[in-house]
Amino acid sequence: MGAYEAVVIGTSAGGTAAVAALIPALPAGYALPIVIVQHVHPLQGSAAIVHYNDRYPLIIKDAEQGEPIKAGYVYFAPANYHLLIENDRTFSLSIDAKVNYARPSIDVLFESAADAYGPHLIGVVLTGANSDGAQGLREIKERGGLTVVQDPVTAEASFMPQAAIAATEVDYVLPLHEIGALLAALGKERSA
Repeated sequence: MGAYEAVVIGTSAGGTAAVAALIPALPAGYALPIVIVQHVHPLQGSAAIVHYNDRYPLIIKDAEQGEPIKAGYVYFAPANYHLLIENDRTFSLSIDAKVNYARPSIDVLFESAADAYGPHLIGVVLTGANSDGAQGLREIKERGGLTVVQDPVTAEASFMPQAAIAATEVDYVLPLHEIGALLAALGKERSA
């Protein structure tokens, strides 16, 4: 029985390499949508997404205003927009003030996703150099979701994983390759 309906991932410094290592662990037809906030320069376009799409079996794209969230997709928050998940499982974009010095903010995504999915959400915090995501991960945990953090020892920047671990009782603290294996297994469970 699969309890999970979506995965949200937050990352910052070192995130491009971390995401590039994580996505290949997920099979074509993966049963859960994946939504990623990666702190990027506001002028950075979608070059990374095109790069990912050329290499991996999942459909990888920028999230768009009002777009329904679908399994088998990896969505990225567009540069310079907060990405939120509405209760009807669609995206909304916001240019509200930065949160934790960031837009997009991981906390904004995680908190809205926790509202929309409750205990059916998996939250993942990867490498990063600030505390964005810690409060949001705590919110996911409080709503009964599953929380996963990259082992700070294995992170290119350990501050973000450490802040997440300090903020809440995390379900899994794993090296990156084990996070990929866990997400792949949880996605298979959902489609079984």
